[in-house]
Amino acid sequence: MTLIPRSWLFIPGDSERKLAKAPQTGAHALIIDLEDAVSADRKDMGREITGAWLHDRSGLPAHLQVWVRINAVDTGLWQQDLAAIMPGAPTGIMVPKAEGPAQIAQIGAELTRLEHGHAMAVGQTRILPLISETARAAITIPAYVDADLPRVAGLTWGAEDLGAALGVTRKRDSRGRWTDAFRMVRAQTLLAAHAMGCWAIDTLHADFRDEAGLALVAAEAAADGFAGMLAIHPGQVAVINRAFTPDEATLAEARAIVAAFEANPGVGALQIDGKMIDQPHLRAARALLGLAG
Repeated sequence: MTLIPRSWLFIPGDSERKLAKAPQTGAHALIIDLEDAVSADRKDMGREITGAWLHDRSGLPAHLQVWVRINAVDTGLWQQDLAAIMPGAPTGIMVPKAEGPAQIAQIGAELTRLEHGHAMAVGQTRILPLISETARAAITIPAYVDADLPRVAGLTWGAEDLGAALGVTRKRDSRGRWTDAFRMVRAQTLLAAHAMGCWAIDTLHADFRDEAGLALVAAEAAADGFAGMLAIHPGQVAVINRAFTPDEATLAEARAIVAAFEANPGVGALQIDGKMIDQPHLRAARALLGLAG
């Protein structure tokens, strides 16, 4: 069973020093970044360093997932990125500025070709699209639900690029809440991911010094149904992990629900401690415990 990563930490793909430290951050998933974190004149160097690091991962924890954010399709750099990193068999690929299911299918076809070429199992390389970074992308989020995209492991969204595309002067209101466009994108990402049966990953908290603010938004993300959250700095990882880790009382209740239905096979609803529990409660308990749906 593949555990859902709760914390997804970006690491610059052209920094050997930061890559060396990355496994000790406590993040559940690393996103080696070849896009925004690597300047145009260092793209080749970033590919070389990332490719070498992926090839020699002998000391990494077994549970640690390693993803690579490639450059956007419209840059013309993405195929060079994939050619450099696929020999190292990353867990998956993050696609920035994803413009819709057809683009993800295009990348999937290239992954299939490269998996064949490197004697890898076809389909083993997953995809995590950033589905909101342009206005056009943001209004096509529902299209993912009915698309045939077996490589998609989850959906996530980004506020910074979308904000730039919209020319906004604020992304949050005076109470610290997302303004309408961002709230809509966040909700559609969450709904589409659940409709597809894949992971919903919330966007990052840009102010990495604001630990209290991060703790609040991470707790809200977990309560709202997201499975994890992006991180821009190692200092954010522990806060995110805590927010997405259920407390013992919540886990005990979930175990009791699962055990009660296992003891009463075929029953649609039952009572536990005076409360009616039915199939949605069972599905939620299983999801919480990391069991298959």
